Amino acid sequence: MSELKIDVFCHVLPDRYYERMVEELAGGAYMQKRVRGVRTLYDLDLRFRLMDRHPDYVQVISLAAPPIEAVAPPERSWELARIANDAMAELVQRYPDRFVGFVASLPMNQPDAAVQEAERAIRELGATGVQIFTNVNGAPLDQPQYEPLFARMSQLDLPVWVHPTRPPERADYPTERRSKYDIWWAFGWPYETSVFMARLVFWGLFDRYPNLKVITHHMGGMVPYFEGRVGWGLDQVGRRTDDEEDVRAKQALRRRPVDYFRMFYADTALFGALPATECGIAFFGPERVLFATDFPFDPEDGALFLRETIRVVENVSFSPETKRAIFEGNARRLLRLNLPG
Repeated sequence: MSELKIDVFCHVLPDRYYERMVEELAGGAYMQKRVRGVRTLYDLDLRFRLMDRHPDYVQVISLAAPPIEAVAPPERSWELARIANDAMAELVQRYPDRFVGFVASLPMNQPDAAVQEAERAIRELGATGVQIFTNVNGAPLDQPQYEPLFARMSQLDLPVWVHPTRPPERADYPTERRSKYDIWWAFGWPYETSVFMARLVFWGLFDRYPNLKVITHHMGGMVPYFEGRVGWGLDQVGRRTDDEEDVRAKQALRRRPVDYFRMFYADTALFGALPATECGIAFFGPERVLFATDFPFDPEDGALFLRETIRVVENVSFSPETKRAIFEGNARRLLRLNLPG
């Protein structure tokens, strides 16, 4: 077998889960219109034909948006997560040459149940880690009720995948009722990822759990491209405002804020943007970047982003060893994948 290309952040909707999701949402929720229109989320024959265009390409699958906590209320979200994870595990078992692992979904509106489901999915179903979103129905994750999940994932030594979420109803200006022109997605999602990262940094999470592995979708949102603001800029937290909470948080950190931002992992799902990919690799380091395409959310049901992301990684101005690490080596190590080669 030649060099593998392990796509660590791509999406699927198993039939059993999708049917239950539609029942819960009754046809009109955030992102449901989008996912209904992408055939390769559920049409595996078409999906496999697109994958066959690229030799030795395999996927680590995760659920598509919307988040489970946006689909079902707390009293039903754990059941929905179990349905999703059981179905994902079955896909991996049925198609091991296509899907080399799956990422578990969690009922984050039930924090205690989320920890239990993470444990079950990893220990009983073989999940390679868990997926969360950048907020829980609008609430930040730097709260005591979510810390047990981060602590458990640090102990299990498997990654937390972080997917951005921000609905179109989140207006860009307070005088308006919605975000226009898909701004909520194009700029809102990278912003949400960056805010999520900053809140975990100033929460001191990496001081408490230095082994924690967090994979941020789309190359860490805005962070690599604002290295100066994240670096020298956030060194000055407390000089622009007088809020004592901010000052105390900054003083409690053992390192500069930028050092913690570099502790995150990131993926290459940048839709074929070569300079942005090189910027992200330079910021996070070659050992913390993993190949991912965001399959299948493109105008060609996944073919375009797959083709373009492979092209970009093959053409970045880094060594062949770095490219192999991004395509394959980092995923093998981080996800503890038991694969040939």
